[in-house]
Amino acid sequence: MPSIRTIEGMLDAKDLKIAIVASRFNDFIVDKLVGGAVDYLVRHGINSDDLTIYKIPGAFELPIVVKKLANTSKYHGIICLGAVIRGATPHFDFVASEATKGIAQTSMDTGIPVGFGLLTTDTLEQAIERAGSKAGNKGVEAAAALLETVRVLEQVD
Repeated sequence: MPSIRTIEGMLDAKDLKIAIVASRFNDFIVDKLVGGAVDYLVRHGINSDDLTIYKIPGAFELPIVVKKLANTSKYHGIICLGAVIRGATPHFDFVASEATKGIAQTSMDTGIPVGFGLLTTDTLEQAIERAGSKAGNKGVEAAAALLETVRVLEQVD
């Protein structure tokens, strides 16, 4: 079998500058996501001076803040954290869809990787499960995905 070159990202946050953009809406859930992401990055070598948390009102505001931060070129990557929980109206669908599209588009337009930790759940119980109980912590997963992506992109020639 021929030798195949494989590029992988090392899970090392040393010398990276990372921004976390976190929604205050549903903060009892989002704070657990932030805690998970921060803990993960610290355990993987980030210097606390190289990590900045931006608190914003809600998920709908994520794309504009992420875009502004990405355009500063101050950060190697950005982690988006929030929680949109379905209610009795279609508001959930609009917020979740537009936030997701805006975040993805910003990453594509700027070339700055974005870790996606926006929970979109049908129930409060599902959100709690994804913020550190049965289903793990999606803040940790967003930080891990971001870190690996940043390190892979550094190796693209």
